[in-house]
Amino acid sequence: MKKIILMAVIAIFSLTSCSTYNGMVTKEEAVKSAWSNVETQYQRRADLIPNLVSTVKGYASHEESTLTAVVDARSKATSVNISMDELTPEKLAEYQKAQSAVTSALGRLIAVSENYPELKANQNFLELQAQLEGTENRITVARKGFNDATNDYNVTVRKFPANIVAMIFGFDQKPYFEADESASAAPKVEF
Repeated sequence: MKKIILMAVIAIFSLTSCSTYNGMVTKEEAVKSAWSNVETQYQRRADLIPNLVSTVKGYASHEESTLTAVVDARSKATSVNISMDELTPEKLAEYQKAQSAVTSALGRLIAVSENYPELKANQNFLELQAQLEGTENRITVARKGFNDATNDYNVTVRKFPANIVAMIFGFDQKPYFEADESASAAPKVEF
C-alpha cells in the first residue's frame, strides 16, 4: 500500500512539473516574440533615417554636424544587437542607450527642420516625419508588449512551486525595458 501511495505522489508531482515546465516554455517564447517585435520597430526606424537625412540634406546642407550625428547614432544603434539568450539587464541598458542616442539625434534633426520653411513644406519630408512619429508610437507599444510578456514570465518563474521547476531547468528572470534617464527631466520650452 505504501508503494502505491508513493507511486501516486510521484506521478502527481511529475505531471504537475511537466505542466509547469510547459507553461514556462510558453511564456518564455512569448517574451522572445515580444522582443522580436521591439527589434522590428527599431529596425523600421533605422531604415527610415537614411531617407529622412537625404531629404533634409538637400535643404540644410550646412547643418552637416546634425546630419552626421543622426547617421552616427543610427550606425551605433544598429550595431548593438541582443539575442534573447543574451538579454541581461546590462545588455538591455546598452541597447536602450544606443536607441536613446538615435531618439535624441532625430529630435535635433526635426528641430533643425523648423528653420527651413521649404523643407517643412516638402511632401517627402512631411511623409517621412509622419512615418517616424508612427514608428515611435509602435516602438512604445512594442516595448509595453515586451514588458507585459516579461512580467507574466517573471511572475511565473518566481511563484511557488513553479520556482522550483524554474531553478531545476534554468528559467531565469528577464529584464524589463525601463524609462530612459532623460525621460525624468521635463523638456525645456523656450519662446
